[in-house]
Amino acid sequence: MADNAEKLMSFDEAIKRFDPVWGLEVHVELSTNTKLFCPAHYEFGATPNTELTPVSLGLPGSLPVINKKALDDAIRLGLALHCHINEWSQWTRKNYFYPDMPRDYQISQGDYPLNGEGYLDVTCEDGTKFRVPILRAHVEDDAGKNTHIGGADGRIEGADHSLIDYNRAGVPLVEIVTKPVEGTGAKAAEIAGAYVRTIREIARALGVSHGKLEQGNMRADVNVSLRRSPSDPLGTRSETKNVNSFRGIERTLIYEIRRQATILSKGGEILQETRHWDESTQTTTNGRLKSDANDYRYFPDPDLVWVHTTSDHVEELRKTLPEMPWVRQARLQKEWGFDDRQMHAVLNAGAVDVIDQTVQAGATASGAAKWWLGEIARVANEQSVSLDELPATPQDVADIEEMIKDGKLNNSLAIKTMDGVLNGEGSPADVVAKHGYKVVEGGDKLEGIVKDAFAKNPDVAEKLKSGNMKPMGVIIGAVMRATHGQADAKAVRQMIMKIAGNK
Repeated sequence: MADNAEKLMSFDEAIKRFDPVWGLEVHVELSTNTKLFCPAHYEFGATPNTELTPVSLGLPGSLPVINKKALDDAIRLGLALHCHINEWSQWTRKNYFYPDMPRDYQISQGDYPLNGEGYLDVTCEDGTKFRVPILRAHVEDDAGKNTHIGGADGRIEGADHSLIDYNRAGVPLVEIVTKPVEGTGAKAAEIAGAYVRTIREIARALGVSHGKLEQGNMRADVNVSLRRSPSDPLGTRSETKNVNSFRGIERTLIYEIRRQATILSKGGEILQETRHWDESTQTTTNGRLKSDANDYRYFPDPDLVWVHTTSDHVEELRKTLPEMPWVRQARLQKEWGFDDRQMHAVLNAGAVDVIDQTVQAGATASGAAKWWLGEIARVANEQSVSLDELPATPQDVADIEEMIKDGKLNNSLAIKTMDGVLNGEGSPADVVAKHGYKVVEGGDKLEGIVKDAFAKNPDVAEKLKSGNMKPMGVIIGAVMRATHGQADAKAVRQMIMKIAGNK
């Protein structure tokens, strides 16, 4: 059952009384053409249970064959995470029953992973840096997908039955496991969120994953425990499974700190269990008692040999690494002239790529950021999609900025034009032509509209004519309403000054 969040200890009080220790297991699906051990293709959204082979279904007599591209992508990801690339790695069977595992075991890596210890530095909003220690980044094949019917958003809470799609079973993924992360205090959630965002930026820069949390090809298990003092042993941890949004990861961590602090402060004990994040209630709910590693009965997979990765091959892959996200971000921040607060907003929105592409298409950095972090981000949030899933493109934004610069659109018409683009009406030029958007500039027509606004607001007109320009906004608003937002604001102000006799 979910604990009522309002009845829990506040986060600030929990941090004062307890030392949080957390860890993340970030699952990054690799975007290879075929699965890890068979030639089945996988595409998000395909008809359920159609992208299968005997290997991905674990049928008797079927034998796995390793996808070399997946291993190379995993090594490149490991290098970007400063991991030690092990010369020898081994495939093991992780045995457990779960409906979305058709074999009843998962092919993973146990004591001998491909990528060993590493780290990732992240930057907080106040500019401080924190190093997140990584234990390993091993390769395994993904499970299928359960859809729980009757619960909110396909989740298990409140569901009465479940459907299984095995298409995803066998897709290669890298599981990036942190060491226990200590010393984050009140910044625990912020650092966790920044860490996962940085991993997504790395995966996208490398071209090894689409990194779309909303599609499940990147998700995280959130482990949390509390102790009275940093000198005490680690507490019992909970593990909230498959959280697939940055905000969800941050809120899971905050909620679990509050929940566990409330239990411990009352003399209770924390269960070692898996939990589920419920977006609708902003709480976690209990799942099952969590198994220890030895409960999975890991043993070497008899159908797969050891993987030998030579140092020469690792160096060849190292040469293919692109400019790392943190290097690129520092360069772009300088080129764009953004301060740390502005750049942090861009990073949080996942808008670095689209803003960069918009600037390359001809827009100013400030103009591009205004659109992508404003109107476009608002629509993306309403539709629960990422920025790059909307119809608007970087070229569209650059075109609208150019129309504003040329005086063909004012801000009001520009927003209407963008709304049309986001509604699928075509390019900005198509939307403008369809609706006949055109700025009403100076001339007799505008002068007549302004004079009419003066006549309908005599008190305001009197103040303006006496030299008091403060109520000018009343006349501007009346003109904008009369022209349906198509008047040029600069021209309107000039006309008001002229009619008021102050020009």
